[in-house]
Amino acid sequence: MSGRPHSSRSQQGQVLVLGMLLAALLGLAWMRYFATGQVLAAKTRLVHGLDAAAYSGALVQARTLNFLSYLNRARLAHQVAMAHLVTLGSWAQFAGMEARRLAQGNPPAHLIGLMFGADHGRAYLAAAAATGLEARARASGSLGRAHTAHERFVHELSADLTRALVRDLPQVRLDAMRAVLASHYPEYDPGDLKPEVVDDAWTGLLRHHAPDGPLFDLVRHLAGLYPFLAPRNHTARNPWPVSGRCPHLRHELRRRGGTALDDSGRWRAGDTQSFHAVRSNRWIGCYYREYAMGWAWMPAQPGQAMDAEHVDVPPEDFSDQDFWRWVRSVAQWDLVDGRDNPLANSYALRDRLSWSSRGLGNYLDVASGAGQSAAAGFVVRMVLPDARGRPIHALSAAESLFSRPERRPDGLDESPNLFHPYWHARLAAALADAPGD
Repeated sequence: MSGRPHSSRSQQGQVLVLGMLLAALLGLAWMRYFATGQVLAAKTRLVHGLDAAAYSGALVQARTLNFLSYLNRARLAHQVAMAHLVTLGSWAQFAGMEARRLAQGNPPAHLIGLMFGADHGRAYLAAAAATGLEARARASGSLGRAHTAHERFVHELSADLTRALVRDLPQVRLDAMRAVLASHYPEYDPGDLKPEVVDDAWTGLLRHHAPDGPLFDLVRHLAGLYPFLAPRNHTARNPWPVSGRCPHLRHELRRRGGTALDDSGRWRAGDTQSFHAVRSNRWIGCYYREYAMGWAWMPAQPGQAMDAEHVDVPPEDFSDQDFWRWVRSVAQWDLVDGRDNPLANSYALRDRLSWSSRGLGNYLDVASGAGQSAAAGFVVRMVLPDARGRPIHALSAAESLFSRPERRPDGLDESPNLFHPYWHARLAAALADAPGD
């Protein structure tokens, strides 16, 4: 009887030992899971912050690419403006010369009105208001100075801005990512947040191109949208016969002019107007005697000749010789079937005015061979300590890609370029496979 109570007392406390061991194990497990949770939370926070920073960096890139696109378009606009100015310069020179002819009465205004109608007569008389206007067409005149200002934007100001944008983009992009991370980690000193770009396609995305066929075609297409730059060709004829020898011929008032971009990428313009009077004699029969009324030639380069018929040294008048004899001996122009103003062309070449121009200039665009998939992608890496001071690594990737908001009207695919501001930003998970810790 006395042994049983002794045995019960000897077994007391054994469950307590097992409970304490189990509690210790549970405590260790809980501490382990707590530490793992802290690491996962820190990792998740870092990944989310780095993704936001990478997207912001890609957005900075996209905005820069779109700005470069607008800058290229601005350069094109300045080229079209220079085409207008060259045309205005030609018109100013033309009007000034016509004012001189009007003052000389060679030919008289009433004759132009009689032969070709009141509208032509009034237009000729209106040239009197243009006296001295040719001074504005000189390089030092108001039109010439405006042309120089556009030239400076195309070849200096926009070029300097383009270089600065491309050169500074990596640093600006990094600053943007640091600003996002600083907002994401307000407890850190911003200087301790150091994202590192470990793979970057920016350096190979863009290239300077020399003026080429597509650029020439684009500029000429844009110029073709403006009627002011269209060919200025018109011929008016008087309605009645002039000579019994050639009843089919009529007096003609020929207006000729045009603006063009030459093969050097410079604008040129010319304008002439002449009264072609039907004459006849027993030696050569019927022919047209040209009376130059107005002329101008704004060549693309100093010394550039005209494509139209002309002579280098025309006489000021024909008081000492017959017009047709001079043509036969010097010029060999077709005085019956010709359709141009060769004498006015010759005066225009003699009195030509030239503005300095450097042409279209180099331009920045996507590098050749980039293809439809061209994108400015990059991978960014960052390391931060967790609560216990252990380093946590994270990678994120983003890119700026070219994507039209809608299909082209012609249904064709458009290669990435710096003439249309269709660059967008997005995260790019595939790029995150780049080497990293």
